[in-house]
Amino acid sequence: MPKYIMSLDAGTTSNRCIIYDKNGLIKAVAQKEFTQFFPKPGWVEHDANEIWTSMLEVMKEALKNVNASASDIAAIGITNQRETTIVWDRDTGEPVCPAIVWQCRRTADYCDELKKRGLTETIKNKTGLVIDAYFSATKLKWILDNVDGVRARAEKGELCFGTVETWLIWKLTSGEVHVTDYSNASRTMMFNINTLAWDDEILNELDIPKVMLPQAKQSSEVYGETDPEILGAPIKISGAAGDQQAALFGQGCFKKGDVKNTYGTGCFLLMNTGDKPVFSDNGLVTTIAWGLDGKVNYALEGSVFVAGAAVQWLRDELGIIASAPESETLAKNVPDSNGCYFVPSFTGLGAPYWNPYVRGTIVGLTRGVNKYHIVRATLESIAFQVSDVLGAMEADSGDHFSKLKVDGGASANNLLMQMQADIIDAQVVRPRSVESTSLGAAYLAGLAVGFWKDEAEIMKNMQTDRTFDPTMSETDRKNALTGWKKAVKAAMSYNGVQE
Repeated sequence: MPKYIMSLDAGTTSNRCIIYDKNGLIKAVAQKEFTQFFPKPGWVEHDANEIWTSMLEVMKEALKNVNASASDIAAIGITNQRETTIVWDRDTGEPVCPAIVWQCRRTADYCDELKKRGLTETIKNKTGLVIDAYFSATKLKWILDNVDGVRARAEKGELCFGTVETWLIWKLTSGEVHVTDYSNASRTMMFNINTLAWDDEILNELDIPKVMLPQAKQSSEVYGETDPEILGAPIKISGAAGDQQAALFGQGCFKKGDVKNTYGTGCFLLMNTGDKPVFSDNGLVTTIAWGLDGKVNYALEGSVFVAGAAVQWLRDELGIIASAPESETLAKNVPDSNGCYFVPSFTGLGAPYWNPYVRGTIVGLTRGVNKYHIVRATLESIAFQVSDVLGAMEADSGDHFSKLKVDGGASANNLLMQMQADIIDAQVVRPRSVESTSLGAAYLAGLAVGFWKDEAEIMKNMQTDRTFDPTMSETDRKNALTGWKKAVKAAMSYNGVQE
């Protein structure tokens, strides 16, 4: 009998393969970074072939690490950086151009055109999304319009479009299966979340050939099997979800009103809104959380574009810290940020502002501000941005949350987690395993093949590492938030944005 579930976590900067047992415990991990390309200011690209080859490498390495073969794996689940857009030749499997990454802002002007054409409400009501360069549709449109010969080939049915999980499933099955799951489809700005189908009106508006698009399926069902030559035996591929939806599932946020935040390159907050979509009036997007057992769960989501990336900036560009964990050590050297605020809007501001033109800004500098204050302000900026999104979620849903479940790399930073509890005036709960994203993909895959019976069995695996309770006074909290709002206003003003 197979003993394990294999989870493929296709991230923005690296690929990982994690092998889980029935208790949801990690038995093996392999990870490999891949290249980031920045050909022009605001542009971000990946090499789709490198994504595939590095993922294949870590799959083989993880199996070796646990001394297992393909026959020991019950199923594969995939979770992925969402919105990243890949177009490839249906026959050769060769990408027609570099993958355009979710962070890429090259289509911001085209998004402005769509807004001027009066499509904002149509897009929102059909897809749950705001019109933004973040999502896949305008990236795909850009490829069709700017890469020689691509539009003609696409219209003839010679090309496939996919986000990263679609690309990996296609490669794992040697081109036999071209699918996406509902959660990833709902991030493309082409998928109608009410009818669970690609939307013809939107496709016509953007002039995107429907024949390119993958078949949309549930997040937990058998899509196909790996080509036996890849790992030595066929393995069922039976789970797929965008990274943030997978984290919501991996955190056991199965009930309406449950909220989680993943601290990664950016911050991604999701609130489970149950079996009906809640459309936002406060700058959030409505998305599909997952499709399971013939039902669909929806979520409200707010995206913070720069979180952990701000800490990386301190390390790689300023040289203030030698490693990301050192940010906690240095920030503890001072009791506060000495009136300094950092708005890390390197690629614009996400929810609830949705402004692609704002750039990073530091305000409140005096001669007394030193590197420790800058580091502390960087960590605080993450907590403030999360607070902005949570406030919008409460306004949209009408629910007051008392607990935030957290995961992702930066959730290991105890100082940041305490700051977060203080700023949102709510309990922050960190699970023993902060690998909620890959774990969610594993659970979705395992449920489809009976490795786990149901959600109740999964909940038995959940264990808490630490809980952070708010300790900040109401006065200090209000003052801190007022300062942050002023800093955001200053950042937007500097970049000539009309409020």
